[in-house]
Amino acid sequence: MEVKKYNKILTVILVIVVIAIFVILGFWVADAIQRHNMNAGLNEAVDEFDNRIAHIKDRDNEVEDENLVELGINVNDIQNTVSGGGNSRVAKQTYKGFTVVGKIEIPKIKANYPVLDRTTDASMKASVGVLYGVGLNKVGNTVIAGHNYRNGTFFSNNKNLRNGDLIYITDLEGVRIKYTIYNIYTTSSSDFDYANRDTAGKREVSLTTCTDDVNARLIIWAKED
Repeated sequence: MEVKKYNKILTVILVIVVIAIFVILGFWVADAIQRHNMNAGLNEAVDEFDNRIAHIKDRDNEVEDENLVELGINVNDIQNTVSGGGNSRVAKQTYKGFTVVGKIEIPKIKANYPVLDRTTDASMKASVGVLYGVGLNKVGNTVIAGHNYRNGTFFSNNKNLRNGDLIYITDLEGVRIKYTIYNIYTTSSSDFDYANRDTAGKREVSLTTCTDDVNARLIIWAKED
């Protein structure tokens, strides 16, 4: 009897362990599928943004070439460029119902995301977004917020960034500016002084996200080279 009772207990424990393993595997697979689908959608949005920017650059080059030919200038001797500062010439792009206003690249952590025009509960589940400031690549400070899901998406790996690492921002004019990180720190969620800082006439960006324990905010400052 003792042996049978012992065997039953072992059987029950084994069944519980097997069920627990399947539940954990199920959660892991579901999370992996969700992240795969999210990354696929984000990659498509970035590709669409890049294609739109390439289109306006090609169009600008064609128009400039035509004007130069009319003036009798050899277009092969001219380097065509696209400059910012005016209104966007890119047709409106949306992602998950939100307007895309640019793209952010952080090579160190392999981040490459469309930047949305706002930060709401819904938008931050879709991508990173502008929280505050003058606008992408404008003189002054612009704050970009992103979730830390602790799974590698959005700003989850910002904790691995260091002073001297680079951030690239491309705006709707097709202007791509390199920013260098020069200040990293944590602060309380109620601290917003970093957003209003004086940039001394420089272009700057601030990245904000939660720390892994969600008890503070990780803030990163970067300035145009």
